Amino acid sequence: MAAPGTQLERVRLARAPLERRDPWFVRTGLILAALTALAIFIVLPLAAVFRQAFDKGWEMYLAAIATPDTLAAAKLSLLAAGIAVPLNLVFGLAAAWTITRFDFRGKNILLTLIDIPFGVSPVISGLIFVLLFGASGWFGPWLAAHDIRIVFAVPGIILATTFVTFPFVARELIPLMESQGADEEEAALVLGANGWKMFLRVTLPNIRWGLLYGVVLSTARALGEFGAVSVVSGHIRGQTNTLPLHVEILYNEYNYTGAFAVASLLSVVAVASLSAKKFLEWKTAGERS
Repeated sequence: MAAPGTQLERVRLARAPLERRDPWFVRTGLILAALTALAIFIVLPLAAVFRQAFDKGWEMYLAAIATPDTLAAAKLSLLAAGIAVPLNLVFGLAAAWTITRFDFRGKNILLTLIDIPFGVSPVISGLIFVLLFGASGWFGPWLAAHDIRIVFAVPGIILATTFVTFPFVARELIPLMESQGADEEEAALVLGANGWKMFLRVTLPNIRWGLLYGVVLSTARALGEFGAVSVVSGHIRGQTNTLPLHVEILYNEYNYTGAFAVASLLSVVAVASLSAKKFLEWKTAGERS
């Protein structure tokens, strides 16, 4: 039989935080390795983007941002995100409510379908819409007969953006709503609330941070999407170029100042999105606890 002192020591060590049990050189080495990787793969590339963007001064930077093609690309990116994100917000709420509050055949199939954009290459996603709505696609002749353009036009960009951002809101809300359960909603119904009032007064306040988290991720992906949009856009300057596509065109034309100036805008959006994501992760973790 082990001595009481030995048992107490084992219990104390088991309850001690990991940083107290690991040698100092292990902790220091892991921290340095993480910081080094962070500097090499994130900080230095971002710094290089901004350095190149401002290499010729503020005037050249602002001039590159203010060109008609850049402004048109920015407007198109905001338009695509402004339509795709609300659509996925509505779908995400409906899907999360259906999956977490009802039992039905095909629930696992629905979950699998929601995850398809995660597993399919964005380029393949764009090719799917070309196959469906292109001139030689399934619906191409009918669309041409009615003078409707989807591929190589703004509707195709919106469809592609909606597809690639499809899962973000739903996939954030489903585990959150499952962990919270339906007790409060059932109590509201018992007390006489109708479905709409229950949603506004009970469900929505409980999931608000998770909902915003999904919206932030969806918006960041919509503004930065390249592969699917590149396939369906046609790369028409001033008409079907989003900001990522515009960066590629400027870079291929050796307009490095313009390319990195536009890239710096996307970098700012990415950093802001990550900051908002971190804050919402903290708030969502508080809701789940």
